[in-house]
Amino acid sequence: MTSTSLDKLYLPLCCMKFCELLCERLCLTHAQNTGRRTGKREGSLRTSKMRAVPTWIDKVHDRDKVEQCIYDLAFKPDGSQLIVAAGNRVLVYDTSDGTLIQPLKGHKDTVYCVAYAKDGKRFASGSADKSIIIWTSKLEGILKYTHNDSIQCVAYNPVSHQLASCSSGDFGLWSPEQKSVSKHKVNSKITCCGWTNDGQYLALGMMNGVVSIRNKNGEEKVKIERPGGSSSPIWSIAWNPSKDEHNDILAVADWGQKLSFYQLSGKQIGKDRTLTYDPCCVSYFSKGEYIVMGGSDKQASLYTKDGVRLGTIGEQSSWVWTCRVKPDSNYVVLGCQDGTIAFFQLIFSTVHGLYKDRYAYRDSMTDVIVQHLITEQKVRIKCRELVKKIAIYRNRLAIQLPEKILIYELYSDDSSDMHYRIKEKICRKFECNLLVVCSQHIILCQEKRLQCLSFTSIKEKEWLMESLIRYIKVIGGPPGREGLLVGLKNGAILKIFVDNPFAITLLKQSTSVRCLDMSTSRSKLAVVDEHNTCLVYDIHTKELLFQEPNANSVAWNTQCEDMLCFSGSGYLNIKASNFPVHQQKLQGFVVGYNGSKIFCLHVYSMSAVEVPQSAPMYQYLERRMFKEAYQIACLGVTDSDWRDLATEALEGLDFDTSKKAFIRVRDLRYLELINSIEERKKRGESDTELFLADVYAYQGKFHEAARLYKRTGLDSRALSMYTDLRMFEYAKEFVGAADPKNTRMLMSKQADWAKNSKEPRAAAQMYLTAGEHLKAIDIIGEHGWVDMLIDIARKLDKAEREPLAKCAAYFQKLKHHGYASETYSKMGDLQALVHLHVEARHWDEAFALVEKHAQFKDDVYVPYAQWLAENDRFEEAQKAFHKAGRQSEAVKVLEQLTHNAVVESRFNDAAYYYWMLSMQCLDIARENEERKEEMLKKFKRFQHLAELYHVYHSIQRYTDEPFSSHMPETLFNISRYLLHNLTKDVPLGISKVNTLYALAKQSRTLGAFKLARHAYEKLQELHVPSRFQESMDLGSLTVRSKPYHDNEDLIPMCYRCSTNNPLLNSQGSVCINCKQPFIYSASSYEVLPLVQFYLDKGIGDEEAVSLIDLEVPCIDRKAARWQEMSSGESQSLKLDDGTEDTEEDPFMAKLSFEQGGSDFVPVVVSRSVLRSMSRRDVLIKRWPKPLQWEYYRSLLPDVSITMCPSCFQVLNRWNTHTHTHSIALHAPLTPITHTHSSLSHTHSPLSRPHSLPSLTQSPLSRTHSPLSCTHSPLSRTHSPQSRTHSPQSRTHSPPGAVLKRRKMIIIFKT
Repeated sequence: MTSTSLDKLYLPLCCMKFCELLCERLCLTHAQNTGRRTGKREGSLRTSKMRAVPTWIDKVHDRDKVEQCIYDLAFKPDGSQLIVAAGNRVLVYDTSDGTLIQPLKGHKDTVYCVAYAKDGKRFASGSADKSIIIWTSKLEGILKYTHNDSIQCVAYNPVSHQLASCSSGDFGLWSPEQKSVSKHKVNSKITCCGWTNDGQYLALGMMNGVVSIRNKNGEEKVKIERPGGSSSPIWSIAWNPSKDEHNDILAVADWGQKLSFYQLSGKQIGKDRTLTYDPCCVSYFSKGEYIVMGGSDKQASLYTKDGVRLGTIGEQSSWVWTCRVKPDSNYVVLGCQDGTIAFFQLIFSTVHGLYKDRYAYRDSMTDVIVQHLITEQKVRIKCRELVKKIAIYRNRLAIQLPEKILIYELYSDDSSDMHYRIKEKICRKFECNLLVVCSQHIILCQEKRLQCLSFTSIKEKEWLMESLIRYIKVIGGPPGREGLLVGLKNGAILKIFVDNPFAITLLKQSTSVRCLDMSTSRSKLAVVDEHNTCLVYDIHTKELLFQEPNANSVAWNTQCEDMLCFSGSGYLNIKASNFPVHQQKLQGFVVGYNGSKIFCLHVYSMSAVEVPQSAPMYQYLERRMFKEAYQIACLGVTDSDWRDLATEALEGLDFDTSKKAFIRVRDLRYLELINSIEERKKRGESDTELFLADVYAYQGKFHEAARLYKRTGLDSRALSMYTDLRMFEYAKEFVGAADPKNTRMLMSKQADWAKNSKEPRAAAQMYLTAGEHLKAIDIIGEHGWVDMLIDIARKLDKAEREPLAKCAAYFQKLKHHGYASETYSKMGDLQALVHLHVEARHWDEAFALVEKHAQFKDDVYVPYAQWLAENDRFEEAQKAFHKAGRQSEAVKVLEQLTHNAVVESRFNDAAYYYWMLSMQCLDIARENEERKEEMLKKFKRFQHLAELYHVYHSIQRYTDEPFSSHMPETLFNISRYLLHNLTKDVPLGISKVNTLYALAKQSRTLGAFKLARHAYEKLQELHVPSRFQESMDLGSLTVRSKPYHDNEDLIPMCYRCSTNNPLLNSQGSVCINCKQPFIYSASSYEVLPLVQFYLDKGIGDEEAVSLIDLEVPCIDRKAARWQEMSSGESQSLKLDDGTEDTEEDPFMAKLSFEQGGSDFVPVVVSRSVLRSMSRRDVLIKRWPKPLQWEYYRSLLPDVSITMCPSCFQVLNRWNTHTHTHSIALHAPLTPITHTHSSLSHTHSPLSRPHSLPSLTQSPLSRTHSPLSCTHSPLSRTHSPQSRTHSPQSRTHSPPGAVLKRRKMIIIFKT
């Protein structure tokens, strides 16, 4: 015998022996609900509540009939077995009927706790004997381990199935994989424990009022200290198993008579709920929606998950020590101190209300959800108290709570608005069977009595019936004057108005009323009696219209007067007018019928069922009642039903109904037919057979339509119908041996059909047979049948231009240009032929046409030039533009070419392009008088730039390339010439650094040290590339060791005034004395002995040439003799040839005195001077108009000078052999030369002479590129300084001599 009074407080236990327990069991049968009917209607309410029905009860005693306290209970996870801790035994019950399956022995003292693993494989029991026993599901003990104190509670981890066992001083954690139990000490007695849903944390409730939350390793993570401390020991805890909660919620019940809720973090949720008893157990339902609690009040109570008490489950005669909820069910088991085990079933009846498409029902016992059955919108109203009754009407919602009634209203009149607000509160407790709400009143029904109360709780009316009220419904009316339909048990049916104290009897039948409904017009009444018969009466005549069996509820369609539905025996019955009933399967009660939606209550849920109204619609159609059928269809039928209605109405010639039905299915084809028929009827047509024929044709009843067309005399319409439908055989049968016109029309239609049927070759042949050549050509051309197309083109007459043009267009598209050319030639369309050749890039044929027909020049050369430009043949493109007369385009191309050449450092090409640009400007100036002055300015600028870039080409090659083909003297002269012309603006691409660098190096080489030092000093002021820096620094140092003067042989002399000029002239390329411009050789850039002269007024170019070409009288040199003359300080020798000068030579006159004026005085010659000139001494630049010819005279006739006839550049004769060689590479051009003359004409390096070849080849192509010369134009074999007759080294013509043609005067200074 063991005393355990200290282990469980306040519960004295009697002594127990280890013997078989004798059990008594009391079985109670389930009490059935035999109350009033459950189905509700609009405005009505079901009043039933939650009920606890005992399933079985057992009471545990020991062998000595001593009551055994039930300390703990546990369900097997599948709910089939109940494990009970009773005395020192573990009892196993069958939950279905309370049969004791087996008592389990193993503990030596009172069993305090049991727990079942979630996987259902094992369960554990803990006892006051300090031991834990692990049992299998087969009720076999497999393991036993102990603690130092009695076991108070056990709990299995729901995930890992780890077992937590708690004693008075510690707790242990055991799992099947471990060999030992890990134990952890605690500072207070553990009374209860529980794992979180995810198995990560274990909560421990302790005697000192603390809840300790530990992880799986036993480490404390959260500590919750209750305000009462040790005076409020924690006696039961439970985690909410709901998966909908975002946080783990722990319910804590202590003996301070408080119920609290905490999050896993330890934060309390809400306030403490005060209890009126000491709680001994807390248990959640499987989904966490309710809590069951029991304790010292000797009963088990049901609470919401928030702790709101809902009601009593079962009252007992002793403390309820434990309670558990069967998994996934509404069954609850209680264990009491006196050994009672009570098993209850909780029945939660529906509390709800319905008005039209709004359905309000109770949820979680304390909430009301209002659902819009059409839009499926829902709104939840939290009342936080037990909801007893619900009523809804229009914009009003009434909710009865235990101590008050709440009246809600909608925020707006919008039919889809779901926002409610409190309008009134009636703070009174009411007892009633039914609750109804109106606009301004509530109606309470209690047995035979009806009371009408205002929203301020004032009773305004009361009606006492002669029998029990079985049914009540609000049937509408003005606010404050609504009508009620009331059905009594004695069969009486009454109508009551809330503002009228007298009830109106509508009908009285012999059987009790179960359900009522009134039609929308209030002319018909449907009643379901206690025999499940549906009876329909005419309210005015009280006549029974019809009756139907097997009905439990009935509802009129609110949108159709003649339709009602009733349910019963698992079927839905729909009746329209006096037609037979249409049936379909449906579970539940019909509570509303709106359009095609039937509102059905099945068990606890309300649903809106979409029911097509097909059957009643077809019933109306069978009787050709189209308008009534349309009204039924408007309630809701399928698209095929709408189409059938539309078709039937159309065949019945009810166009209005048919039109509305076709609009529903959006059949535009039939709508167009109906509109056309209506228009024809407006115009006076009234032949119904013709209308019906059109209808048959649209419906596909073609033979019937054809017969009606023939009957109405419209054979052509029938023929068109057959041909449009490709029914050519039927068309031929219908036509028979008709006229050829119809036959051709049929052939053309058949060709159209063949084309659309993807038989193009047959269609083309048919079109040709029908004479429709254009359609045939289109088909043949689209499919690329060239052979058929050329046959057609050759067979067509040339006068048929449109088909021929289409053939040619298809040939061109198919790339058969030969056939296209043949077709255009047959048509005589030369312009199209030219465009064909241009598009095909057949330039030879195009040029041949242009030679014969010059009017197409622009049509050929302009696209040809554009094509050349697109293919990077810009020079040829420029010439083609020029030939086409598009000067602006030609200039634009040349300018782009020039710019590209400069940017790419192709300076020789840039010089050539600038020369071509200048010649283009000259052509424009000659042709356009308005732009003459502008173009002449551009001509001079471009000529100057061409010269500069030509010169700089040699400098650039010298500085950038390792070797140079030029002699130092040539580079020296080129550098000086370039610097003389760079005094103002430096053109793009020309480097002054490169020029000065070349000049410095060549000056140092040729002994012009002063000039070299000057060049190096200038370079110091500029940004010099790094590659020149070392050489420049070295040269600048070495040149300072040289004498500060220049080689006298390099100093240039003016051939007009015999004045020596500096090597670098600040005035440019003119004499510092006479201002005479220097004429340079285009190859060596030495100063040539040429002086420009101008013609006197009145002398034309032709006359001047003729005068120059006259033979000069010969001088007899043999007869000539010297004569000595003295004059002052000088002596002179005169060679006298016996002739006297008739006029002094202007050139000789200029040389005979010093000229130091600031203005340049040109040489102007008269006719006599011209006659005196030898043509070998005169060089003429014959510029084209509008430029004037330029005349030059050589002062050293022995020096041979050459001029290019293209660009008029002049060269030393001894340098021309290289240039004539390069010219020969380009094209055979005949130079303009004079026999036995020292001045001859050849080509300058600036010009690239080439001519357009014949049009049989590419018109602008050339055999050799102008840049592909084998020898450089500026290269020469012999140096000018090395020749015998050089101006600087001549012996027979000293600088002071004046040479004349017929006599020479030598002047000596004394």
